[in-house]
Amino acid sequence: MRLDTIAAHGHHSRAGRCPIKEVPVLANWITLSRLPLLAINVLVLFLAPPEVRLAGVVLLFVGLMLDTVDGVVARKTQQTSLFGSVLDIAADRTYELVLWVSFASLQLIPVAIPLIVIARTTITDAFRGIGVSQGAAPFSQHRTALGKFLVGSTVMRVGYSVSKIAAFVLLATAQALGGFAAGSGRAVLGARLLEAGQAVAWVAVGFCVLRGLPVVIHGFKEHWGVTVRH
Repeated sequence: MRLDTIAAHGHHSRAGRCPIKEVPVLANWITLSRLPLLAINVLVLFLAPPEVRLAGVVLLFVGLMLDTVDGVVARKTQQTSLFGSVLDIAADRTYELVLWVSFASLQLIPVAIPLIVIARTTITDAFRGIGVSQGAAPFSQHRTALGKFLVGSTVMRVGYSVSKIAAFVLLATAQALGGFAAGSGRAVLGARLLEAGQAVAWVAVGFCVLRGLPVVIHGFKEHWGVTVRH
């Protein structure tokens, strides 16, 4: 969640204060560690045999859960920051979009799902970028109670996160099991998990769209017709 740096004061000495140094934030490294895991996951999905793909589901789950771990670490160590928040969203977006496109390419979900998510993500991140340029954290740019609930409430954030993770894990597991001999118990289970994964994927898309609407509405209300001062 946060690859920015924090200022740390050195000890006092007779010669005066030591220069301020920059200390890397641990949570940011956790966030960045998700990207190599994602690359491995994509390679496994497309190139590995069924047994390896099945083992790769565990790696996929770990990479997805690290999104929660970096946030916990940032809060526990008091290393939260604007840059960290933006970095976390960037990593989460990368994971989300790459996986949706990958599953659509593997014909596990309709292509409409990644198209909806990409359109929503592009529009909302563009509007959020205006607020970030003014120093406002991405999830603190809403003033109405409904907007705050849809975008930043625990119910919506957890609901969206859980539905995404469940969909990705179900789809990856189904794809792995589907690689075994047709008619085998594992292949039959894979077909059932695929149906469940597709249903949960649409639930995740619903959360995605609902959480994006307040961002778009707020952006139009705040910035429509506002001119740039030179």
